[in-house]
Amino acid sequence: MNDQVLHSLYQVILQRQREPQEGSYTCYLFDQGLDKILKKVGEECAETIIAAKNGRQEETVGELSDLFYHLLVMMAAQDIPLEAVLENLDRRSYKIGNLKQIKQVDRET
Repeated sequence: MNDQVLHSLYQVILQRQREPQEGSYTCYLFDQGLDKILKKVGEECAETIIAAKNGRQEETVGELSDLFYHLLVMMAAQDIPLEAVLENLDRRSYKIGNLKQIKQVDRET
């Protein structure tokens, strides 16, 4: 497994959005619209919480995967590039504590 899996999955989702394919679940979500996509995000979030609360690691991993997928579909529906989120997370990694102080980190090592 490499760190490109989110990029690859997001590209497939974008391709399905541009070029719908019959029988594709992703295309079904886009056809149903944002309300359906958001409903699925909420359902997967709740299922993730329940699996984690019950201490079922394997089930939690599955639910997290479902949640990530549906979040990516939501992002595509809202024209939010994956890079925007990844860059935001990277910027946040430089902050420490509630004071949001910037850490001095050497990212090259």
